[in-house]
Amino acid sequence: MTVPLALDAVNFLSADVRNLFGPFINVFLVTSRRWTQTEVGFVTTASALVGIALQTPIGAAIDVTRAKREVIVATMAAMSAAAAIIVLRPTFWPMAFATTILALAGDAFVPAVAALTLGLVPKDAFARRLGRNSAFDHGGNIATALVAGLVGYAFSQRAVFLLVPVYAALTSAAVLAIPAKAIDHDRARDLGGDGDGAERASALLRSRPLVVFAACAFVFHFANAPLLPLVGQKLALQFPKEATAMLSFCMVAAQAVMVPIALVVGWRADRWGRRPIFLVAFFVLPVRAALYLVSDNAVWLLGVQLLDGVGAGIYQALTPLVIADIMRGTGRYALAQGAVATTQGVGAAISGLAVGEVVDRFGYSTAFLALAAAAAVAFAIFALFMPETRGDGAGAGDPPNEAGR
Repeated sequence: MTVPLALDAVNFLSADVRNLFGPFINVFLVTSRRWTQTEVGFVTTASALVGIALQTPIGAAIDVTRAKREVIVATMAAMSAAAAIIVLRPTFWPMAFATTILALAGDAFVPAVAALTLGLVPKDAFARRLGRNSAFDHGGNIATALVAGLVGYAFSQRAVFLLVPVYAALTSAAVLAIPAKAIDHDRARDLGGDGDGAERASALLRSRPLVVFAACAFVFHFANAPLLPLVGQKLALQFPKEATAMLSFCMVAAQAVMVPIALVVGWRADRWGRRPIFLVAFFVLPVRAALYLVSDNAVWLLGVQLLDGVGAGIYQALTPLVIADIMRGTGRYALAQGAVATTQGVGAAISGLAVGEVVDRFGYSTAFLALAAAAAVAFAIFALFMPETRGDGAGAGDPPNEAGR
């Protein structure tokens, strides 16, 4: 398997592993296990806080380690263990343990793949390769949602999690197919071309663009993280038998939009700049949250979910590129990713608990209205304070090398 195909396979197959959790766990606990929104919010928030506490140190470790392939394999093994716990013991404390494992595995997986990609691809091809990574990730999400929907409908919601170890093994095989000698470990951490030592971690706090972007990430994820689970729960309460299938359709609809979005972002980010493309993502989010208030009709809810493909698609494809721009030459690429992921994790964790309380006390409409207001704040912060990060040396017209195709 060539390096480009191996990277494609890693992104496609790992999406199957990672995205069988999240909304599927929420719907499973609310509809099959009869948990309250507050109980679900407590478990997801507690596990997320553990992951948040370790996100930045994990990023720092990924910068240093030369075993980035092995890190990805370890995350796959951890997610398989969590899936086994969910299948065998879906009670409160085992579920809290399983979701904590998932949080820690997710902390390591995303920066490890981004660093691995940067170590395989020259900087002038990085934007296009990230777009391709993101497109294959979304394609994997579509495959996951379709298979999970069929399995959940034919068997049970719990049976969906049995798919995880299969995809985890395939992902591990794909990443180990990448030759270790093909990875430039200095470039993988965005170290300067002279090979000097990395800057101190305090460089993160001195970078105003990184601080602003982290603040935007916090508010964006506070507003975005609960939306799909809330929509899935509304559909599940109306159609209990079809709950998993309908949630799968929500995911497929959004992910189908994300595939071309990711490719366009990868192709045009060097020409158009990062800021104007990102503004679209931050504008779409409050619009989407507000539109959920219009109707409870299943067709309407599924239609609005398409907008997630625009906002989240742009965010996922551009975030590692913007961080690489900001941290160029510092050798702190994964550390910065960890720091940004920490802030967005805090936002998502707080919103999970807060929105659960709002729904239990005031209903879904109030929750959607509050999330729309938060998303509008994220748009305002980005529009007013976030600069363009594209450097003058961006290789907009340079052809990619083999790994970047």
